[in-house]
Amino acid sequence: MNKQTQQTMFSSKSKEWGTPQHFFDKLNEQFGPFTLDPCANTSNYKVPKYYTEQDNGLTQDWRGHTVFVNPPYGRGIKDWIEKAYKESLAPDTKVVMLIPARTDTKYWHEYVMKANSIYFVKGRLKFGNGENSAPFPSAVIVFEGVKRHLQDSFAYSDFPKIGVI
Repeated sequence: MNKQTQQTMFSSKSKEWGTPQHFFDKLNEQFGPFTLDPCANTSNYKVPKYYTEQDNGLTQDWRGHTVFVNPPYGRGIKDWIEKAYKESLAPDTKVVMLIPARTDTKYWHEYVMKANSIYFVKGRLKFGNGENSAPFPSAVIVFEGVKRHLQDSFAYSDFPKIGVI
């Protein structure tokens, strides 16, 4: 791994990774329709109701929504994952997250492993208008309130179940 890749992958220099529209569309079809995007800005929001950095989605109420979260990928990502888990415990609340697949982190074991489903994205996504693929693997995490338990974790390929890890 070259030095530039290491700096991008292991630093908080680049926090925003805009979700590719085609990927969002597949998630919205499978898990939506999404009604809230708490980690957006005025140029990358995916649904009509969204919060910007100034609105601070971490302090907002997500109850009763089907939420799509592509959080800032810096050091504060653990706060977003914790928030997603806790908000999903409310009635009629589902939270779907697109996050780096960092299975070696404390937050992964404290919160992600409590998800209903974990989907590992096959290959690497190209975020925003990027020409290059992300320097990290991604995962889609689904928290669904009272249905809390890890049902299945499997590889992603247009969402068919292809095996349990």
